[in-house]
Amino acid sequence: MTRAQRAAVLRERLQRGLLICDGAMGTSLHAGGHSAGESLELYNVERPGAVRAAHRGYLEADADILETNTFQGSSLALGRYGLAERAAELNRAAAILAREMAGDTAFVAGSIGPTGMLLEPYGELPESEARISFEQQVEALAEGGVDLFIIETFTALEEARLAVVAAAATGLPVAASMAFDPNGHTIFGITPGQAAESLAEAGAIVVGANCGTISPAEMVEIIRRFREATDLPLLAQPNAGRPKRTEAGTVFPEGPEEVAASAPAFRDLGASIIGGCCGTTPQHIAAIAARLKG
Repeated sequence: MTRAQRAAVLRERLQRGLLICDGAMGTSLHAGGHSAGESLELYNVERPGAVRAAHRGYLEADADILETNTFQGSSLALGRYGLAERAAELNRAAAILAREMAGDTAFVAGSIGPTGMLLEPYGELPESEARISFEQQVEALAEGGVDLFIIETFTALEEARLAVVAAAATGLPVAASMAFDPNGHTIFGITPGQAAESLAEAGAIVVGANCGTISPAEMVEIIRRFREATDLPLLAQPNAGRPKRTEAGTVFPEGPEEVAASAPAFRDLGASIIGGCCGTTPQHIAAIAARLKG
């Protein structure tokens, strides 16, 4: 299938169908021995076999979309690891790896997360620098062969909009999601309705929620509020339960069937992309796929 053919099929399925997205890349790579304080994006060139294995696990779980290993792939985010100058290289490599694994079986989404910095006037990051960083990232991902972008886990609407505008400028479809707390807002007070309106205006054709400090069951209400605010296709990618802090670190307590139990509600509310975020594994995605495709 050519890139143009994939693009046509993808847009049709986003509007009228259902796509199962993969789960947490970080969870898979941590299980393979990733060390805290080490850039996951560096694996795209130094340990590509581990990234391929993570993608393979989700393909075998019946995922329709593989996300690139680039969540912290902007030059600004990579700067924390001294890797800002390698942003284009690492993003391009990630897209090529995912495209190689997906073949004609799945679509590839360029994953773009927050910079980890606050925009002026609340922080010290100029809007122009954030915009350039996102533009560089989406360009490299597009060159590597992604089919769409998933702008994810944002809590500040202004920053999310910058990423959406940069991604939409490539001409590829853009899904954009934000992370919510149990009160139904992001940590910056953004509601699903505000997110839906603003992200669509910036160029997203799919909007929704991922990650956050809520369970899959609690995310159902967030997605319902998105549906009340927009006619666009929606995205739902919950964590494997509410995060819990333990002496061993943060854990996500819900098993595959618990997470999958909310998937039919997401579908019934109009979600076109349903997958998982932190703590989810190929087993979680297989359970979601079985509920929705079986």
